[in-house]
Amino acid sequence: MLRNATHSGSWYSNQGSKLNKELDQWLGRVPPHIEEGLPTPVPGARAIIAPHAGYSYSGPAAAYAYKCIDPDFVKRVFILGPSHHVYLTKCALSKCSQYKTPLGDLTLDTDVINKLRATGHFDEMTLDIDEDEHSIEMHLPYTYKILENKIDSIKIVPILVGSLSESSEAFYGKLFSPYLADPSNLFIISSDFCHWGHRFSYTYYSDSPEKAFSLSRKSNKSLTIPIHESIERLDHEGMTIIEHINHEEFASYLSKTKNTICGRHPIGVLLCAIEALPSNPDTADGDKSKPRIRFVHYAQSSKVTHESDSSVSYASAYVYLP
Repeated sequence: MLRNATHSGSWYSNQGSKLNKELDQWLGRVPPHIEEGLPTPVPGARAIIAPHAGYSYSGPAAAYAYKCIDPDFVKRVFILGPSHHVYLTKCALSKCSQYKTPLGDLTLDTDVINKLRATGHFDEMTLDIDEDEHSIEMHLPYTYKILENKIDSIKIVPILVGSLSESSEAFYGKLFSPYLADPSNLFIISSDFCHWGHRFSYTYYSDSPEKAFSLSRKSNKSLTIPIHESIERLDHEGMTIIEHINHEEFASYLSKTKNTICGRHPIGVLLCAIEALPSNPDTADGDKSKPRIRFVHYAQSSKVTHESDSSVSYASAYVYLP
């Protein structure tokens, strides 16, 4: 069964040559060193967190995450995306054998998918559900592009992540942990960050750690910092907590702020998968011997200055595993 590129021609170009040129341009704009002199691709980067909005909004931001990937070691790609259109309490698997992109088709790893299916802990995506969802599809062209020199040997494992409880995130994290431990597997975690505005039913505002409130349409409150700065502070607080690789702390942050990070459950699964990895003894290398998540880029679709405005935030990160 083939999954069509249902969002091409609207969310991104359906013309292969044009899309390829855009991806080249965005990847080319990423500096050769992204963090404290660290070169791209990042040695030991085994997962990324990247956005999934229309490419005109999030394409340049996603390039920062994809530029961290060293394709030489990748044989299989797990793509964990949140479910936007159907309510799930589990994770769900695709029934397809191939996913179409304007650059070429991607082959699904049906052996791994069948092993996951055999656990009894996964739902099934119908073709309609599969094709309606954009959170996985938006990563397919970038996946193809970054691995194009070896694409015939690459297989993907798309996972649609439902509205999981904290305990379910921990369960799936433990289930995926052995796959994450395999250095031939790359994990792509699909997530946008804060969706701010009345159209998202989220107008959180804070100018200090002690004070936070929601802006109403008739709010007369005097704002001490611009709304977009409040949003950025909110996102960066969450990004810092994700970098701590502490699932409990991340869950507490979400409970406190209700930040509308749409990939919060895939991120939660990732944190739990890292926490479930075998511990590495401390060595003279210090932090180099430990898992590390670092955000390397942050952007907003627009700078919100008034409570009637709206925006979506995009953050890109790599995950280093020793």
